[in-house]
Amino acid sequence: MSRKMLNDGGVGSGGESEENQYDFDLFVIGAGSGGVRASRFSAQYGAKVGICELPFHPISSETIGGVGGTCVIRGCVPKKILVYGATFGPEIQDSREYGWKVNETVDFDWKKLLHKKTDEIVRLNGIYKRLLSNAGVKLFEGEGRIVGPNEVEVIQLDGTKLSYSAKHILIATGSRAQRLDIPGQELAITSDEALSLEELPKRVVVLGGGYIAVEFASIWRGMGSTVNLCFRKELPLRGFDDEMRALVARNLEGRGIILHPQTNLTQLVKTADGIKVTTDHGEELMADVVLFATGRIPNTKRLNLQAVGVEVDSIGAVKVDEYSRTNVPSIWAIGDVTNRMNLTPVALMEGTMFAKTVFGNEPSKPDYSNIPCAVFCIPPLSVVGLSEEQAIEQAKGDILVYTSTFNPMKNSISGRQEKTLMKLIVSAETDKVIGASMCGPDAAEIMQGIAVALKCGATKAQFDSTVGIHPSSAEEFVTMRSVTRRIAAAGKPKTNL
Repeated sequence: MSRKMLNDGGVGSGGESEENQYDFDLFVIGAGSGGVRASRFSAQYGAKVGICELPFHPISSETIGGVGGTCVIRGCVPKKILVYGATFGPEIQDSREYGWKVNETVDFDWKKLLHKKTDEIVRLNGIYKRLLSNAGVKLFEGEGRIVGPNEVEVIQLDGTKLSYSAKHILIATGSRAQRLDIPGQELAITSDEALSLEELPKRVVVLGGGYIAVEFASIWRGMGSTVNLCFRKELPLRGFDDEMRALVARNLEGRGIILHPQTNLTQLVKTADGIKVTTDHGEELMADVVLFATGRIPNTKRLNLQAVGVEVDSIGAVKVDEYSRTNVPSIWAIGDVTNRMNLTPVALMEGTMFAKTVFGNEPSKPDYSNIPCAVFCIPPLSVVGLSEEQAIEQAKGDILVYTSTFNPMKNSISGRQEKTLMKLIVSAETDKVIGASMCGPDAAEIMQGIAVALKCGATKAQFDSTVGIHPSSAEEFVTMRSVTRRIAAAGKPKTNL
């Protein structure tokens, strides 16, 4: 797409009279991570920016949201707080072997942690509002919808409708958890409610094999709950490296989570003893809480997109080009609502590239290569680049696989039987490291640094020439000298599944 096309009728191309045709240069619907980033950066380029967001509440609905969006209010941040809380239980038990005298019974106050979590997200909600205000962005509280190529309507809390014109409109409304359509589905909760339960459940059934499912399974198990995890595939975390998936499954079981692979739920029934859960194998499980972690859908239902002519796909995700522009030239979309790569840092990147493209006179495409991510199960999994399976599928030449499996030093004293696995995928032809993964303590912290190396095109020889930090788990990434296996082009992955 040419610079002229991107700037046509928009990017700093008009005079004063043209600018006065609109109330705003940019109006953003959705003040989550991507929307706030795009608003602030566009304002820094001199754009007059308005943004609207639904009123704040920890549990979202079609009319409830909050500045900060899913990640800050009911996603990554509160989830990670609960992960930290859940990690202390096993750590306290392990501390005995390090000389700490701990009572047999260690009490856990769920309500105290929940209160602390809520305080933190309220604080962050306020910070995001101040970021917008300090950038000169006008914030409207209410539901936004598009009524024309250059017109938005904001329905305020009292029902009053405000109409504003904008040279550019950005959709950044994110996504929402979806429920499985089975009898008794109303008895289940989603991740929204899971972060705000009044009582810690003693018995939990989690349905799903993605990162949300394994993270909440780890959280509740770490806090002492009995957890049954049901998922459709043979292993959880479809799409991740198979060898890593197998280790995550072993670790979940090692921590006491009961796995039900190749299992779906067919019915939920309320009884005097709790919720009776029936699986497609005829098995019955009893639970205080049933969590549906079965995916998310884009928030586009109430945006009036069809009337304006904005194209969406079969699940309602907004279709965009490589610059995040829809088929309507004045309307753009970023973040989970586009269902490209649904990660908060990716939404931030897309917001930054949008602002550069539209208001910075610097057409910029988001780069989706070598994006690191983490699954905060206990212990966590983190990856960057290609999995072994992806490398084999995409490779034009042979692939070299390096692995290191070991018992972390901390476990050698505590006696915890839980292995760490590290893995590098290398192109035999170029010696470039094209994938890295780790399952073990501090995986995400370590992988962020590895991601920089991959982004810079580091070779295995450069990894090998790097001096390690000793003693640390991280040093294993620069001491893996022996090839675990070489896979010829058109070969098949060989993992211990």
